[in-house]
Amino acid sequence: MKVCIVGAGAIGGFIGIRLALAGRAQVSAIARGATLAALREHGWRLQQGAELVRSSARAVERASELGVQDLVVIAVKSPALPAVALAIGPLLGPDTIVLPAMNGVPWWFGDGVAALGSEPLRSVDALGTIAAAIPIHHVVGCVVHAGCASPEPGLVLHKMGQGLIVGEPAGGQSDRVQRVADLLAHAGFDVTHSSRVRYDIWYKLWGNLTMNPVSAITGATMDRMLGDPLVRAFCSAAMREAAAIGALIGCAIEQGPEDRHAITAKLGAIKTSMLQDVEAGRAIELDAIVAAVQEIGQRLRIATPNIDALLGLTRLFARVHGLYPDAP
Repeated sequence: MKVCIVGAGAIGGFIGIRLALAGRAQVSAIARGATLAALREHGWRLQQGAELVRSSARAVERASELGVQDLVVIAVKSPALPAVALAIGPLLGPDTIVLPAMNGVPWWFGDGVAALGSEPLRSVDALGTIAAAIPIHHVVGCVVHAGCASPEPGLVLHKMGQGLIVGEPAGGQSDRVQRVADLLAHAGFDVTHSSRVRYDIWYKLWGNLTMNPVSAITGATMDRMLGDPLVRAFCSAAMREAAAIGALIGCAIEQGPEDRHAITAKLGAIKTSMLQDVEAGRAIELDAIVAAVQEIGQRLRIATPNIDALLGLTRLFARVHGLYPDAP
């Protein structure tokens, strides 16, 4: 199987090197700048505890250098996705599978959900550019449950977890998803072939919706956010709003916020991905994680005052620090 990793950062690099080491796929990467140079010079590199694992890597700058692939793993930050979608056309043949290993609400999330209408979600695909470039028949949904960082270009530091959930956007199971699941499982991932991947995406988002932006604003780790009674109560209120939205789009969550907080608390004093982006001066994934939830609520006519406040405060913080575009 020909596999291309688009975005060889923390998660993309983690998936890429695991697949390369497993030997069942011809793995390549599309990268730029220092990451491209590092992959060409050093190959794939993965730090796990005291062990540094390496594998040779084929890395290119343009999709036209590779041609049609069987599987394309997109692991970029959501603000970069529109440009990436327009650039990967040469990788896509009639049967190519696109696996977006990304945070937040994906561009295809509203497809087939009557309550959301036929228009693309403006917050994640304002002009329908992504949907036009990557038609949904190519897509297999994905949820990543792994903690990784990239302390320098081309190097992945694996911290915890190796879970991947994959599934058909429309639900049910399929042979093509099982092929992807088998490939990833052979590479050492804990893979779930889900019949409800849209729910799995919403469930992960239910926790990230608050922890990520609150950490970005405050600089706090998970334990400190949950340890503050007022912050915890605010997060719980926003989560209840998101749960009410989910119940109307086939993603009903049976847990309460405190159940989820108990799970999150087990992670300890970790930094969220959004806080890591803030500290590195990178654009934050606010639209896919928060604005999309607010937009879905608006389409369903559900009031979201706590999510609104969270979005407004985080967006203003990010604009002041040059991490989110100014209003047009």
